[in-house]
Amino acid sequence: MDIAILLYQGVTALDAIGPYEVLASMPEANVQFVAKEPGVITTHAGVPGLHANMAFADMPAPDIFLLPGGPDVSQVANDAETIAWIQQAHKTSKYSTSVCTGALILGAAGILDGLSATTHWMFHDALKDFGAIPTLQRVVREGKVFTAAGVSSGIDMALTLAAAEYGDDIAQEIQLIIEYDPEPPFNAGSPAKAPKHVIDSLQQKFAHLAP
Repeated sequence: MDIAILLYQGVTALDAIGPYEVLASMPEANVQFVAKEPGVITTHAGVPGLHANMAFADMPAPDIFLLPGGPDVSQVANDAETIAWIQQAHKTSKYSTSVCTGALILGAAGILDGLSATTHWMFHDALKDFGAIPTLQRVVREGKVFTAAGVSSGIDMALTLAAAEYGDDIAQEIQLIIEYDPEPPFNAGSPAKAPKHVIDSLQQKFAHLAP
């Protein structure tokens, strides 16, 4: 099964690498990192750099493609070549997926119109601009389209996809091998749980990224 994970300058590393660990563990998975041009891609934090080993033309019709997010995806969402590759890949894909603000790239490609979808909580309203119906679920499946909420939820999405394709036992084996058994030190992983002053602080710090 050919799987393409899109990379672009400013991508969030865990959006790509979290799901990669799950998807690469699926039976007969051939996971490749694709970009407009192969080479080292700088993440939004600067380090680490991720390596795109294929250009779009090298994998035009993946069985699965994944669009990771980043703090600002406007440039990639407005890039005609990238959007054309996504649209073409979606025509033949078995699963079309996104993590975090990668959903806005899916939306820019016209894939979320009329569908329920999720993304990072700070960007939920932006989904409406693409005709999507925002939901606070951590993972949303609409047919072959999977969207995941912020960053770490990409692991949940990939496990959900693995179960859909190979059954619960295989998905649980993958979960166990990566020992995905989170016990966060704080109950602040979503705006429904975090203290208001923490939410307010984050919104002020990232107001310049408001969609």
